[in-house]
Amino acid sequence: MSDASLVALGRRALEIERDALNALIDRIDPAFARACDILLACKGRVVVTGMGKSGHIGCKIAATLASTGTPAFFVHPGEASHGDLGMITRDDVVLAMSNSGETAEIVTLLPLFKRMQVPLVAMTGKPGSTLANTADVHLDVSVAMEACPLNLAPTASTTATLAMGDALAVALLDARGFKPEDFAMSHPGGALGRRLLLKVADVMHHGDRLPVVTADVPLRDALMVMTQKGLGMVVVQNRDETVTGLFTDGDLRRVLDLDRDLRTLTIREVMTPGGKSIDANALAAEAVAKMEQHKVMALLVLDARQHLAGIVHMHELLRAGVV
Repeated sequence: MSDASLVALGRRALEIERDALNALIDRIDPAFARACDILLACKGRVVVTGMGKSGHIGCKIAATLASTGTPAFFVHPGEASHGDLGMITRDDVVLAMSNSGETAEIVTLLPLFKRMQVPLVAMTGKPGSTLANTADVHLDVSVAMEACPLNLAPTASTTATLAMGDALAVALLDARGFKPEDFAMSHPGGALGRRLLLKVADVMHHGDRLPVVTADVPLRDALMVMTQKGLGMVVVQNRDETVTGLFTDGDLRRVLDLDRDLRTLTIREVMTPGGKSIDANALAAEAVAKMEQHKVMALLVLDARQHLAGIVHMHELLRAGVV
């Protein structure tokens, strides 16, 4: 088979799946809203079930729901008939998916769901199927054809089911007032969690690690402090411990160009007044954004009295995985 034929087949598959997704848009209708209402009213968990490829899609939908504020887990319908049905309580809602709507392992469970009075939301490709007719709400995820050239392997149908699951998750997320901070709480180990949970106070230098001098000290002594602390800067304070300025490696290079005796200079004469600062309770990601905005490698962390509480450096943010 030629490269051109392979490319054509790949593009055709995506075109079929694209058309399947476009057809779903008009099916976001009152039935979809009722499904959302049932899931929002759930006092327990959303129990997602499906067989074969639908089961794989169901696992992903359950994970998406759980990470966006709707507690959910997946139960294999075959295992449910052999004991796992005990995971389901009367406070739960079942979200079942089957392209045919006649999957034997799921149909077997339907009378049990009814007996338990557990609300049932179904996704099928056959609105007249057993599963669709039994469900409290049916979501139509039918497709005109599969992307498979044989029109057999679940491709467009699983894509449509996955997209409908995402649509439910997004609608529920917004209805619950789910915030980025909530998302981060369920993703504490990932890069996103670090960006949304890590505070400046968690990564800043503080205490004896701070390079601090008073404004009247000689430049030579300030350079000794800057070298000892290893942050490439020294913070200049007034007698009342309020911050009056900074002296950095960049300032040192500029001082070397002066036609002055460096031994006679005080730090006050060569420092940069002020300094960019941030609150200790700010997100570390905010510190990164502020450093990039002002093109600096470190920010002062000041308390309510404008006293130095710490210094947050880009190196620590890199080590923490925030950048």
